[in-house]
Amino acid sequence: MALPDVLKRVPFPVIASPMFIISTPKLVIAQCKAGVVGSMPALNARPAAQLDEWLAEITETLAAYNAANPDKPAAPFAINQIVHKSNDRLDHDMEMCAKYKVPVVITSLGAREDVNQAVHAWGGVVMHDVINNKFANKAIEKGADGLIAVATGAGGHAGTTSPFALIQEIREWFTGPVALSGSIAHGRSILAARAMGADFAYIGSAFIATEEARAVEAYKQMIVDSNSADIIYSSKFTGVHGNYLRPSIVNAGMDPDTLGNGDPSQMSFGSKDGGDAKVWKDIWGCGQGIGAIKQIVPTAELVGRLKAEYEAARAELCKG
Repeated sequence: MALPDVLKRVPFPVIASPMFIISTPKLVIAQCKAGVVGSMPALNARPAAQLDEWLAEITETLAAYNAANPDKPAAPFAINQIVHKSNDRLDHDMEMCAKYKVPVVITSLGAREDVNQAVHAWGGVVMHDVINNKFANKAIEKGADGLIAVATGAGGHAGTTSPFALIQEIREWFTGPVALSGSIAHGRSILAARAMGADFAYIGSAFIATEEARAVEAYKQMIVDSNSADIIYSSKFTGVHGNYLRPSIVNAGMDPDTLGNGDPSQMSFGSKDGGDAKVWKDIWGCGQGIGAIKQIVPTAELVGRLKAEYEAARAELCKG
């Protein structure tokens, strides 16, 4: 498939998804050094002024690493921008991305032509996450360079379409970069994503159970101890359907089986001073693929496992 130059520089076909609260420069830098695209939401920097500091840390650290390792440079990094109208920090955060010429911008919850044009002005690439083919068409029409197909089973705000169907429908008309999200936590699943037609696997939940992730230890351990049967799909917490860990809902004093629906009009992603209208910090998002996660490890070790599993699966197929 046709890839922009910046994505051709990714050593291993994985984009780490940006995770609310959890992804910070520490995790992003570790991911990039391990050979996968590291990412974080701009909104994780609170207050807003912190984003300037974080982007400086990421760019300077990776530049130094690349200078010291010219034969094995780090993968590029990405910043996630929520382009929903409730995000009153978007203009500020886009200015910071322009200042540091962020290589990849992941846009979510809306397709914005002006945002895409702004990223292209500094030479960046836009990947837009979508849950169906209709939204995929809209994103490309508005100037996105690539798509993140969020299929059923993905952590956070996930769709309900099978990855087989979603990738098939997108590839009928789109030849640009595509990443597939949904229950990917093993190397053979990365290979399967590529066989289906995706260029990259888009992985989030597995990175929560790493030493560099900014998640409380109880969250990390719950992922290790859980499997797909422990995932609840609900719109209760943000107004948009997503996947969450059942035990965290129980621990918050709620019945996972009688949650009801949330109100999309009340969706909020914070303000410039770092305040939130409502944040469910103790309700923990997670995808269905966590049965493959057996322990909390450094990011480099997790990526090493995924690489070994990927190569073993590819070798097995070649033998067949």
